[in-house]
Amino acid sequence: MSTVAPVTPPPRRHPLDPDPVASSKAGAVLALGIVAALTGIMVGGVVPATIALLLAREVRADLRAAEGFLIGNRRLHTGVALAWAGIVLAVAAIVIATIVGLLGYASYGRDYAPTVN
Repeated sequence: MSTVAPVTPPPRRHPLDPDPVASSKAGAVLALGIVAALTGIMVGGVVPATIALLLAREVRADLRAAEGFLIGNRRLHTGVALAWAGIVLAVAAIVIATIVGLLGYASYGRDYAPTVN
């Protein structure tokens, strides 16, 4: 008696099934994520990052509803990661600017004459 499992061929696609197509919204999320990451240090990256994150919610729903006939998960995840990186860069730029401003403001004080205690 053999213990080898029988080999079954992979399921065949129905001829009327559509071909998998790349999601254009996932490409838009990636493009907005790239713009957000590049302009994040100038605080302007918050706007495209926010749009990318809002659009990513729609893309996830579309990919789930398409049941495998829409592809673009890698673009979606990369775009979301870049959008968050743009937000982090913008927050870091604001924090650094605040610290530099406070240190500059703190250096201005009264300058007393050397004979004053």
